[in-house]
Amino acid sequence: MNDTASTAQEKALRINLEAQRHGTFAEIGAGQEVARWFFHVGKASATVAKTISAYDMAISDGIYGPTEHYVSRSRLSAMLDHEYSRLLQRLSATRGEGKAFFVFADTVATNSSSLRNAGHGWLGVRFQPQPGAEPSEIICHIEMLERRVVNQQEAVGIAGVNLIYGAFYHLQDLNRMVGRLMDGLSRKRVEVDMIKFSGPAFPGLDNRLMSLQLVQQGLTDAAMFSADGDVVQPSEVLYHRPVLVERGSFRPITNVVKDVLDRAIEQLQEECKLQNPAILMEMTLNSLTAEGSIDHDDFLARVDILGALGYFAMISNYATFDRLIEYLRNYTQAMLGMAIGIPTLRQILEDKYYLDRSGGLLEGLGRLFSGAVKLLVYPTIDPGSSDLVTVGNLEVAGPLKHFYAYLCESGFIEAVQRFDASYLHLSPGDVLAKLQAGDPAWESLTPPKAVELIKKNGLFGYARSGPAKDKTH
Repeated sequence: MNDTASTAQEKALRINLEAQRHGTFAEIGAGQEVARWFFHVGKASATVAKTISAYDMAISDGIYGPTEHYVSRSRLSAMLDHEYSRLLQRLSATRGEGKAFFVFADTVATNSSSLRNAGHGWLGVRFQPQPGAEPSEIICHIEMLERRVVNQQEAVGIAGVNLIYGAFYHLQDLNRMVGRLMDGLSRKRVEVDMIKFSGPAFPGLDNRLMSLQLVQQGLTDAAMFSADGDVVQPSEVLYHRPVLVERGSFRPITNVVKDVLDRAIEQLQEECKLQNPAILMEMTLNSLTAEGSIDHDDFLARVDILGALGYFAMISNYATFDRLIEYLRNYTQAMLGMAIGIPTLRQILEDKYYLDRSGGLLEGLGRLFSGAVKLLVYPTIDPGSSDLVTVGNLEVAGPLKHFYAYLCESGFIEAVQRFDASYLHLSPGDVLAKLQAGDPAWESLTPPKAVELIKKNGLFGYARSGPAKDKTH
């Protein structure tokens, strides 16, 4: 049968008619919207072994065990574990030879108390690719962006059918599977901000590349990774925590880039007594596509090095910092710090970066400095005069200089007080050029852990001697 199914109805009907899979639907928080599609289209007995909705917390805890958060990755995992083991116990002897078993589960909060003030949920499917095979699993997190509960429920139903269908029919093309999670939906309705594949159906798969696909294909605006390389949902990291962000290409991360961050953290903790801040090293899609299409090995090299240094990594499509601040505000109202240099500060104060805002520069800056926000600015050397340029002597033209003075006096923009002057003449481009030319001087300009990984794995066009050819596009 050709894969012409595109609606939830067509997908559920194909699954029912082909009658190759049999499983359980366990849904909490938005009705039984996914299972409903399989009943609605007919022939559901071929596919549906059981449906369950354990809404009462005591009932839910009795089945799946106690939990601190009911709409969470851990609760989803408990649901999948429990229901899959029960399914095999009850049906493997009678149906195991002819049916591939699966469990779909979701735990959802509609009209939640989250900062987005809409809804969100965790969805997952554990499945056998063929009868008797070891199971594999796909889980994802969605944000429901519509205000009406009935619309959120409908979106959960469609997203769940799309996830199940992708697991059954798109294992050979996971990029396509990711994109088709939005069949019948739009970004005005749903955002998929985390996805993770596991099990023997996905040998050698790096989930960070799948998260990159979420951003590239427009299912979300940002994806995050922990220092150990795991994909994480933003609220798992950012919820109610102060955050410090540094944006860069990190190709490679240099001593000056690390010093900007270290000095900013040090200063913020002294001034604001920050407790347990989340440190994010952010890259934009633009920085990955500066030389053409994205090179996946190059992307993973950057993330690996950031992880080795103990940082969370983030990939986003936010061209301006005001958009990034709005994103972070969805998860925390605590202090947001941004470690930047003078060249970036100049860009922040340019009108041309806010043309998509109806209020232009003023609206953009107003959104950027919403709530507790502080830009910590590292000085630079003016290439023309060799003078030191700081927050205090930066020349701002026209009437904006008065607003700039207000931002400085109010503490929104602050100079990094302690810095290493020997780093001010360095640029990532110069370091990369030395690395690729086989000039060993690059090693003293780069953090030791980064040097170790670059040399061990031959990253960024590194060669032990002589010029190297950059492998990126």
